[in-house]
Amino acid sequence: MSHVVSWLRAALAGLLLAGFAFVLIGPLANLALWSVAERWYTPYKLPVTYGTRYWEQVFRPTGDAMASLGTSVWIAVLTVVVALALSVPAGYALARLKLPMRALFMIVFLLPQAFPSVAIYINVARIFYNLGINGTVLGVVLVHAAHGLVYSVWIAAAAFAAVDKDLELAARNIGASGLRTFFTVTLPLAAPGIIASGIFVFLESLDEFTGTFFVGVPQVTTLPLLLYNAAQGGNYQVASITALILLVPSVLFMLFIERFLRADVLAKVGA
Repeated sequence: MSHVVSWLRAALAGLLLAGFAFVLIGPLANLALWSVAERWYTPYKLPVTYGTRYWEQVFRPTGDAMASLGTSVWIAVLTVVVALALSVPAGYALARLKLPMRALFMIVFLLPQAFPSVAIYINVARIFYNLGINGTVLGVVLVHAAHGLVYSVWIAAAAFAAVDKDLELAARNIGASGLRTFFTVTLPLAAPGIIASGIFVFLESLDEFTGTFFVGVPQVTTLPLLLYNAAQGGNYQVASITALILLVPSVLFMLFIERFLRADVLAKVGA
């Protein structure tokens, strides 16, 4: 009887693992098939003709994909700079200073996630149009940075909170000023968490579509916008290749982040 129960448990675990693998890998496998499918139509379950014609089209120097990728990366880099310029001092203040209503300030940075994004971006686009920055890289960067502050401020605050205060006191006791203590002790120790927050902001900006659509179109075209246009036009090959291109930096950076987000830092998030 025990062998039967063990076999049933193993079978159930195998089915659950297979189901999880299908949910996780199935969409990726479909993207991979579409990226090499030169002809695929009903009633065929697999592509009729395979080839790399669409890969050559995407990576063609005169094509839109590489220009859109360059625009996406440039916007993401600028977004990280703006977000960190705000989140590092804000994170330090929230972690180290005795601010009144600290919890309220932390919640304020979550507000961009609390409301429907479409309604927010429509109003942002109207305001930016009146300011003359709608359809510019600056406008897109500001929208991405406002959204990225959700991650960067909370993670930066957790990184500073994880720094041992005794190390700062030791530096002050041997004559270091408050500013020197910050740059030689506090900031280097908090740097892994800050780098992780910057990577999160970079990935969020790289994949952002809604804000770019309402604020940047038609002058600013990023890779997610190109993916959307290709899918809307029925060009699933180009859309799949674009999705795979966007997937690569996300996977690489997430593997990189694992080295910096330690358990003690994560435990301080929201603390």
